[in-house]
Amino acid sequence: MSGSCEAAARSREDSAFVLSRGVVSLFAVACGAAVANVYFSQPLLVTMGHDLAMSPALVGSVVTLTHVGYGLGLFFLVPLGDVADRRRLVVGQLTLLVAALVAVAAAPTAAVLLAGMAATGLLAVVTQTLMAFAASLAPAAGRGRVVGLVTSGVVTGILLARTASGLLADLAGWRSVYLASASLTALLALVLHRVLPRHGAAPPTTPQLSYGQLLRSTVTLFARERLLRLRALFGLLIFAAFSTLWSSVALPLSEAPYFLSHSAIGALGLVGVAGALAATVAGRLNDRGLSRRTTGIALALLAASWLPLAFTRGSLWALFVGVILLDFAVQAVHVTNQTLIYALRPDAGSRLIGGYMVFYSIGSATGAIAATFLYSVAGWGAVCGLGAVFSCLGLGLWGFTRRS
Repeated sequence: MSGSCEAAARSREDSAFVLSRGVVSLFAVACGAAVANVYFSQPLLVTMGHDLAMSPALVGSVVTLTHVGYGLGLFFLVPLGDVADRRRLVVGQLTLLVAALVAVAAAPTAAVLLAGMAATGLLAVVTQTLMAFAASLAPAAGRGRVVGLVTSGVVTGILLARTASGLLADLAGWRSVYLASASLTALLALVLHRVLPRHGAAPPTTPQLSYGQLLRSTVTLFARERLLRLRALFGLLIFAAFSTLWSSVALPLSEAPYFLSHSAIGALGLVGVAGALAATVAGRLNDRGLSRRTTGIALALLAASWLPLAFTRGSLWALFVGVILLDFAVQAVHVTNQTLIYALRPDAGSRLIGGYMVFYSIGSATGAIAATFLYSVAGWGAVCGLGAVFSCLGLGLWGFTRRS
């Protein structure tokens, strides 16, 4: 009897919670701050290597291990949002993330640094737990708008991470980047602990699943849901194109005729933030039932963006136009994907988004590895050709499947 009364009290509390614009903005800030930790290291690799006497191959593994950790977290941690109290899960992951960031900042050896970076990537998936949490609290009619606003925070975090880390490292050394992030993460954990509803909107049926069953059900969802498979493929291709640009664009900019500094290259992220506007626009279009059209237009813009990007060596303005088009297109498709797949099974929202984001990680890793290799053997034109291939494959897939 007391259990039913407690459940009823929890239900009333959750239903009384109002997802105001301020709370949505808090979700966006928290998501952006968490995901930025995956990208902070990119402008700092040379400095880290010199400080800890790391070989070039070992320095390169800093980024690799961070992304490997992130990929593992997507599969093994994010699904817990469907069976656990999401508020406790978010606060717990953020607290552990603080510890990982402090370990990185204080790392006395390369081994400690690499372990800390892997743990940072693993725990940074709290971004996706927060995304599913926000979607679960949003009314169905306005879910696209909420997902769009939160995704704009994620985009901003990714694109400004390089700028912020470069500036902080120039002022106070690379370790200050991770100390500052640890402080911000601790503050966000305290605020979210106070603001989020006390019972994390976990569906009443899924707690019956064991952890093993939970992980297996993530795979089962892909087997059952055709739309999830399709949108995961879109996600893989668009983030392969996204990573093709952002993992290699520093290379031509650091050479003739530009010879830009790390801070100046990092500032390019400020141009890309304009693409974050696409997240909110796409969310509203999804709420109006225009998901298919939004996807097609965005993929066409993504393919077109590689034309101005191909002229990067001759014009920074061409680079700026291409960056804005590419980021705008990628975020429009990404928001559309997340909005549609969450609507398939709201009771399995964390598993759906976590599984989808595994394809994001595969695409990002593929684009990064292929782009850096191609640049070394064939130059910037080949990199742009690769990005155009990923983009056109996405557009072709949309054209082939749009009637279904």
